[in-house]
Amino acid sequence: MTLKRILYAEDEPDIQAVAKLALEMLGGFQVLICNTGIEALEKVQDFAPDLILLDVMMPGIDGPTTLLRLRADPATAGIPVIFLTAKVQPSEVLQYQSMGALDVIAKPFDPMGLAAEVKKIWGRNHA
Repeated sequence: MTLKRILYAEDEPDIQAVAKLALEMLGGFQVLICNTGIEALEKVQDFAPDLILLDVMMPGIDGPTTLLRLRADPATAGIPVIFLTAKVQPSEVLQYQSMGALDVIAKPFDPMGLAAEVKKIWGRNHA
């Protein structure tokens, strides 16, 4: 399976813009930005992403809760998820992985390296 479509739930407009540009221009991905976890849950089935990037701290429902709701729905349960967050203490990373996240990318991320990092994590899990 190739990685083409990414849904990214992030509430910070500056981070949204940088990540979308980096993923589209450098990674060649089609990216859908959602401002909240709720919006991501509403749009995920129509967009049919290959991968979901989730911010941990968002208004409404946070990233971990969004992940649990995705996993609870048979239609979205199998979509791989990577967290993008500043909360990267080893215990936090282990918690996200135990919930089913592929990995965690630390914020602030390097825009020039974001697409490569996503591809590396994808490749490790889809080899």
